[in-house]
Parts: sequence; structure tokens; C-alpha cells
Amino acid sequence: MAGKTKNYTDDFKKQIVALKQNGKSTSEIAREYQIAKSTIIKWVNDYSKSGSFKAKDNRTEEENELIRLRKENKQLMMENDILKQAALIMARK
Repeated sequence: MAGKTKNYTDDFKKQIVALKQNGKSTSEIAREYQIAKSTIIKWVNDYSKSGSFKAKDNRTEEENELIRLRKENKQLMMENDILKQAALIMARK
């Protein structure tokens, strides 16, 4: 059985970031609140960059462009498949 993903509120994350910024070690915080060290480090890094914990707020321009281009590519591939099927139907008539 896979582990359950825990959802933390932004307020809780801000409290953890504040503890870290006030000098408490990552290990102490992780032990006290039963949070993975990597999670704490990610929260601190994300909040320091953009003041947000949301992934979309912490993406680079290149990452945003890549996501946009992948969506566009998927849409174009679907349209292409539709046109191919339409051409096959028209060829049969």
C-alpha cells in the first residue's frame, strides 16, 4: 500500500519556514513535526523565491513555456488525428 500524501496548510508551512529562518535546524523541525527534511528544505526554498508554496508560482519561464508547448503539441496531434480520419472517410466515398 502506497503512503498517503499529507496536505499542509499554507499557514503551517509559513510557521515551519519561520522556525527555520529563526535558526532552528532542519533536523530538529523534521523530528518535532514528523516532516521529511527534504520537504522542509523545499518549502524554505520555494517561499524564499516567490513568497508562495504553489508549484506554478515557482516555475521558471522555460518550464512555463515547456508546459505551454506540450499542451499545444497535444492539441495539434489530436486535430491531426481527426483530419486523418476525416480524409479516410472522404476517400471511401
